[in-house]
Amino acid sequence: MKKILAFLLAAVLVISLAACSKSNEATETTSEAQEQRKITLCLDYTPNTNHTGIFVAQQKGYFAEEGLDVTVIQPEEGTATELCASGKAEIAIDFQDYLAPSFIQGLGITAVAAIVNHNTAGIIARSGELTTPQGLEGDNYATYMAPIELAMTNYLCKKAGGDPSSINYIQDYPTNAAEALQNHVFDSLCIYYAWDGINAEMTGDFDFVYYKDYEPIFDYYSPVFIANNDFLENEPETAKALLRALKKGYEYAIENPEESAEILIQSDETGALNGREEFVKKSQEWISKQYIADGEQWGYMDAGRWDGFYHWCYENGAIDKEIPAGTGFSNDYLS
Repeated sequence: MKKILAFLLAAVLVISLAACSKSNEATETTSEAQEQRKITLCLDYTPNTNHTGIFVAQQKGYFAEEGLDVTVIQPEEGTATELCASGKAEIAIDFQDYLAPSFIQGLGITAVAAIVNHNTAGIIARSGELTTPQGLEGDNYATYMAPIELAMTNYLCKKAGGDPSSINYIQDYPTNAAEALQNHVFDSLCIYYAWDGINAEMTGDFDFVYYKDYEPIFDYYSPVFIANNDFLENEPETAKALLRALKKGYEYAIENPEESAEILIQSDETGALNGREEFVKKSQEWISKQYIADGEQWGYMDAGRWDGFYHWCYENGAIDKEIPAGTGFSNDYLS
């Protein structure tokens, strides 16, 4: 009886210890989950290959490894920059040219990483109509009427020997640039090659000229990650952790473009990419080579290029107030 009693007591003890261990493990797991810093990341537009590294980092667990719980949103009200400046998002996406008014107004945001190393923006037109920017003469040009874009377009046309006063600017922008050109809705417009350029390439023959090829000062950073200044000041280590995860996501996309394209498609809750697998994969294959290109590392921004572009904008009347050198960007949060 004594042996049986001792056995039963030992069994109870083992079960109790196991239960206690499981309880401790559950408590630790819950604690770890509670300790994850919640981050809101605001896209500039619907998901596209500029954003692939974000969704890769999310699916591969890179954010979780850094103790982050990242929610990706789209700017339903206002712009991504406004949401970021107001603190409704810790980090967001915008473009250096569109950010100029924000820095002039003193909005509390800072560019912390370049998504693509070189500016892939340029002007597209029907085949045979835009061998140089001089071909913009007399065009019906679709535009958001942003002063910087208009100044750049006029400058390029004039530099190529054309008359920019003959360009007919139309405040409109098509959802499908290639289709609008084919249907003669417009004659030319600005696009980013990784998306509308690849789509046009798959649709037919078009002319395309890169801004930076005709004026090196136009090799500005577009797009970039921007962060809320209070977030950067109060939680610099969290900001660094966030960028480490993003860097891993984009580096993975560089090495694995096809798989990363599939991740992007699966992550698109809008459904806009469904049925466009071939296009998305072609876009991803192209842009994966542009994320770093000839740069030192993903995300790094050269001060000369950043400042030089804003100086050109002021000197050419595209902005009415000079943006001091060193304003609006930082490489301090990159590792």
